[in-house]
Amino acid sequence: MKKIIYEEIGDPVDVLRIKEVNHETLGPGQARIAVLAAPIHPSNLLQISGHYGVRPPLPATPGSEGVGRVTEIAPDVDGLSLGQTVMLAGYNTWQEEVVGPASSFIILPETADVLQLSMLLVNPITALRLLDSFGDLKPGDWVIQSAANSAVGEYLIQLAKKRGLKTINVVRRESAVQGLLEIGADHVLVDGPGLVEQINAAARGAPLRLAIDAVGGGTFSKLATALSGGGTVVCYGLLSMQAPTLPSTAVIFNDITVKGFWLTKWFERASAEDKQKTFAEIIELISSGLLKAKVSRTYGLDDIKEAVQAAASGGRDGKILLVPNPL
Repeated sequence: MKKIIYEEIGDPVDVLRIKEVNHETLGPGQARIAVLAAPIHPSNLLQISGHYGVRPPLPATPGSEGVGRVTEIAPDVDGLSLGQTVMLAGYNTWQEEVVGPASSFIILPETADVLQLSMLLVNPITALRLLDSFGDLKPGDWVIQSAANSAVGEYLIQLAKKRGLKTINVVRRESAVQGLLEIGADHVLVDGPGLVEQINAAARGAPLRLAIDAVGGGTFSKLATALSGGGTVVCYGLLSMQAPTLPSTAVIFNDITVKGFWLTKWFERASAEDKQKTFAEIIELISSGLLKAKVSRTYGLDDIKEAVQAAASGGRDGKILLVPNPL
């Protein structure tokens, strides 16, 4: 079977390559899953290039989530059947198949869109936890976010709309505005020198308690400055590759709290009950079509260099997905 590997840290276009390996032998209690679709996240590219918080032992196969089809099960396995669609969590998914304990694969609805299911783990759960973990938000409350046209940003808009929350969404290009309004954004602003004033005008005097930033640099500073007294700004990404600039006046005189969020840490600390509840909510929303992300294009493993180039481009509209096997 084919898998994508890298043996050194560097530009994904330069260091990623395809390798053919023998099929792994199935052991007791295990299942073989053909990978149907797996997204290319910014965090994947950052890890390959050495700009992420942790580095895997090399050689490594990238990929942090996906969806697959059961193709083989060990004789002693119960509760899993050939042909079922399952979620791939905790596996490196940029390859044609994975093998692991049958109990590690969560069965997914057969009628749901496979491409949407392949993205249910990282981005929508991040959006959900960002809304749930940093204050008791109530219907009518306002949330500010940057990188609003990212996958996390679009999921957050949809989740906020469902909960009766209002969103002020910051983007870096005018062409992204209309698409966000169409999925339920209340206000969409293009980042620039007058952003703080535009945010305050959009809120019309309403308290701004939560800001969520994935850009860093000056954008982080503007969101923190726009917050009401006692508000919280949460950093979960660094798309600008510039360290967040923290305005001391907001911290000292406006009592702003700065928090960070990393989904990996949430998975480490969350109880089994919390994880099960979160998975169930997200799977239901995606399966019913109430929560979705745009897909820009899909690529096979043979086109991995073109795929990561597309994923790293700034002008695309939607996620780039790898499709290792026919859907």
